[in-house]
Parts: sequence; C-alpha cells; structure tokens
Amino acid sequence: MSACREKMERGEQYGWIMRSCVQEDLPGEEVWITSVNRQNKEALSQWTKENNVILQQINGQRIYRGYPAGFVVEAPPFGTEVYICSIPQEIYEDKLIPLFETVGRLFEFRLMMTFSGLNRGFAYARYLTKRQAGLAICRLNGYEIQIGCKILVCRSTEKCELVIDGLPCILDQSALTSALCEITAGIETISLFASHLADMKNIAILKYNSHKEAALAKKSLCEGSRLLYGCPFSVDWLKPQMKQKMQSGTLRQPHVYRPEKWSSSVRQDKAFAGSCVYTLHIICEQMKLGQPSYQIQFLGPGSCGWIRFSYVVTMPNHSVPFSGSDWLVGEYLTPGEEYQNAKEKVALQILKKLGFIPG
Repeated sequence: MSACREKMERGEQYGWIMRSCVQEDLPGEEVWITSVNRQNKEALSQWTKENNVILQQINGQRIYRGYPAGFVVEAPPFGTEVYICSIPQEIYEDKLIPLFETVGRLFEFRLMMTFSGLNRGFAYARYLTKRQAGLAICRLNGYEIQIGCKILVCRSTEKCELVIDGLPCILDQSALTSALCEITAGIETISLFASHLADMKNIAILKYNSHKEAALAKKSLCEGSRLLYGCPFSVDWLKPQMKQKMQSGTLRQPHVYRPEKWSSSVRQDKAFAGSCVYTLHIICEQMKLGQPSYQIQFLGPGSCGWIRFSYVVTMPNHSVPFSGSDWLVGEYLTPGEEYQNAKEKVALQILKKLGFIPG
C-alpha cells in the first residue's frame, strides 16, 4: 500500500484524476493511470508551468480558456467553433493549442479525455470570429500532426436541441416547461409531438440557447430519476431526420389526456364542487403518482388578517416537487383551520398546473 500511495502522490502533481485498480485479492494486477503516456504528460505539465496555462477538467473534457480568469469577453457567435478529430491519443494541449493559435487567438479549447489520461481522439476549438474558424479549417484540415497521422478539422455543428421521448400525455407544454426549468437552464423553446414509439406518449423537442447548456441539460436529465409523472423517458440529441420532419410539419400533434372519470360534466358537477385536496388525492391514485405529501410553512401575518405561507408538495412518482407561496385570510381561524385552508389553496394551485382546472 505504501507503493500505491507513492504513485498516487507522484501523479497528483500533474493534475490528473487518479483511480486505483489494485485489489488486495488479485495480487500483481495493478493499473495506474499515471503510468500511461507519462513522458507526454510530463511535457504538458512543463508547458503549462512555463506559459502560465490553466487547464480545467470537467465532465470528461479538459478546458483551456484563452483569457485569464476575471477577464470579461463576450461569447463568440454561432459558427466560430471547429471540430477536430483523428487526434493521436497520446498528444495533448502543449502540441494542439499552439498549432490552432497560429490562425488566431482561441476563446476556448476543449479536449475530450479518457479516465486513463489519454485523449479520446477529438476536440473543439472556438475562435473569436467566423473568419478565424474558416482559416483553421482551410489551413489545418489534413495537417500531419505526427508522422503518418493527419487530423481532420471541420465546422462544429454545435448541437443545441434535445429530444425527450416517452412523456405522459398529461404533461402539456406549460407543465413540462415548469418541470424542466427546475432541472435545466437555458431553454429557448419546447415543442410537443406524438411519440411513434409508444401509444398515448409524447415527445418533446427542446432547443437551448447554446450547445453548452444543451449538453449540461442532457447530462442532468440522464443522471436524474428518469421519471416524470411516474413514467420513464429517454433523452438524446435531435437527429437530422426528425428535425426535417418537424420543419416540414409531418410530425403528429401531441396526445391529450382525457380520462373518462374526469369529463367536463363530472368536473363541473361533482369533483371540483368539493375539496381540492380530495380531488387531487383521487387524480394521484388514477395516475399512479403516489399520494402527495404537503409541507406548509406559515411566514407570519400581514395586514388585514392575511397570512402568507410557503409550500412544497412531493409525490413519490413525480420527480419534480411543486413549490411556491400564497396568502390566506386567517384572522378568525384556528391553527388547524389555517393548515387545512392552506392545503386547499395549494391543492387548487397544483390542479391548475396539472391542467385539470383552467389557470
């Protein structure tokens, strides 16, 4: 174990993520990440020190910023990023960044990395202008970076659109937007269509403000509970074929939830004439969401007997809780009556968000 510790300490000076594959019950089987391509890693470490370069490793990629921390530069427009592939796995930023800076200053360089500390064979370079990106393609596509190894450089597609499939049809656009904004950021538009993979399920095409926000959203959605309203869903990048169908208007309109027990006549005459808490209870049973759990906190009295409160309502099979705040007239109510009246108001708000009562 002392040898193990020594190897890890030596590796930490190069800033790599260490992972030991040693198992006590398997003597002699040792795989050390720092031992892979050590000479080139040391050269990279020396280059970063000499040039005062900071490389930040995030989610399987190592990022170089062309400007120092605290320096505010407006993000370059769409079309300024190039995609680089066929990179030999043992080559690092000390060779790549100076090469790509021969055509213009880099705003950002992202090299995709494996756990072993080798690169994954591709990277992205973003310039300040489209002209510089074009020059990089013209001058460096087919460049022999190593004897017998030519890199390929082309315009990056910078994908910004995701597809979520398998959504329950109770999720209208408003409810889905509310749910997704709790999980992701940067949503520009959401479009709903009928799924061709499952009956009474929908797909959502999400467009984000940038590729970075779309990639982070995909990661968050893939690593989450993968349930919305108790239903599993899948997430992927929008394929060109589906995008073409969407633009041509050939995708079917989304399915709409119309349960038999909640026809318009039942809503008007029976269900919503009584308790909203009870109504929500019945709907949760029908949709197999699990029974809602209410957390209500009273924030203090206001003027004229008004009481403000906040709430969080969770359902076992609904990944996103309902939360918010409201007011209640509670001047002549007992504490128990205040709580019940607040629950009714909260249940009413949730029924509106679910689309059972007009908002």
